[in-house]
Amino acid sequence: MHTSERGSRSFGALLRFYRERADLSQEALAGRIGFSKSQVAMVERGERQPRGRFVADADEVLGAQGALVVLASKEFEDSGVPPWTEDYLAEEKKAVSLHSYQSHVIPGALQTEAYARAVFNCNYCPPLDDEEIEKRVEARLERQNLFHRKPTPIISYVLEQSALTRPLGGPSVLREQLHHVLGIGRLRHVEIQVMPHDRQTHAGLAGPMILLETAERRQLAYIEGHRGGYFVSEQPDLGDLFGKYGILRAQALNPEESAKLIEQVAEGL
Repeated sequence: MHTSERGSRSFGALLRFYRERADLSQEALAGRIGFSKSQVAMVERGERQPRGRFVADADEVLGAQGALVVLASKEFEDSGVPPWTEDYLAEEKKAVSLHSYQSHVIPGALQTEAYARAVFNCNYCPPLDDEEIEKRVEARLERQNLFHRKPTPIISYVLEQSALTRPLGGPSVLREQLHHVLGIGRLRHVEIQVMPHDRQTHAGLAGPMILLETAERRQLAYIEGHRGGYFVSEQPDLGDLFGKYGILRAQALNPEESAKLIEQVAEGL
């Protein structure tokens, strides 16, 4: 395998060959596949791995007949995450702050091994095979480095009470998961709040969101759906999402009240 964490010169050379054969500039290819010119250039130089649908779309646009896909499968190890989340995870690893609102499940970075496996076992359409589930569980557990890395990021979560009571994997799995959430919530740079069932107003009815501040102090929002995710980086949408999250934190129980509620749920299992 002629590759590094940063990319592959072999893949980059093949991409350039097919691009030039198609008589397309880097900028033109970038426009056709939905990436920036600089991203195409870095992949061609072997300075970064292609993310998301880069390989599949470039292969189709350039008429490579699967050659780029085959080489990419050999050069780049399976990350264990869906392609559309790779760019987000790259930002998460270096973010100086992260704020997440989740409505259906415990957020990925907070999940225990057993709970994560139960979540992936719920992927029915299409179902995941055992090998794929194990890869995704391993990748999800690696995300917990977020809580202990340096420099220390500022982290907050707002969780729906329903996410704390849904017994994915069974009562014992949920009990372990809730105690794990409580442990993470005791870290001085992490705040976890619960949105109770009895709220009569709610700023997050449009769904989950993740807000980031990058190492360059640039704000980003990430929204994920059934078959893809996307970043929001432009105003006014970005400001609206940060505003909504601020209201969510004001509407939710404070961290101390939230911890008491989580303890009560765990004790009742």
